Amino acid sequence: MSSAFENDKPIFVQIREIIEDQILDNQLLEHDQAPSTNQLVNFYKVNHLTVAKGVNQLVEEGILYKKRGVGMFVNEGAKEKLVQKRKETFVDDYIKGMIAEAHKLRITEEELFNLIKKTKERNE
Repeated sequence: MSSAFENDKPIFVQIREIIEDQILDNQLLEHDQAPSTNQLVNFYKVNHLTVAKGVNQLVEEGILYKKRGVGMFVNEGAKEKLVQKRKETFVDDYIKGMIAEAHKLRITEEELFNLIKKTKERNE
């Protein structure tokens, strides 16, 4: 297994997220050819079935499409689908918990916005 991967989630998920990030970062545009399964296997030194599982999930979600004998390509509207999916995940993974904790600490909405703004300014 490659040390490039984190231990907290399956490798096929991380492969999928790498391709998603390339789409979100405009490294892969609509109708661009995505890295092949073989390229990903050779680059990351992971099992072919692991890579195929991550790539096939992207096909099932309509992010990538297959051209038989040619490869995988980025589907029209893929970036917008990914942005929407990631926003929903962001809310579930971060916002809901933050709001619950703020409520426990009796942090007002205004205080919460100010904390977010200050933190953002420090990180810019």
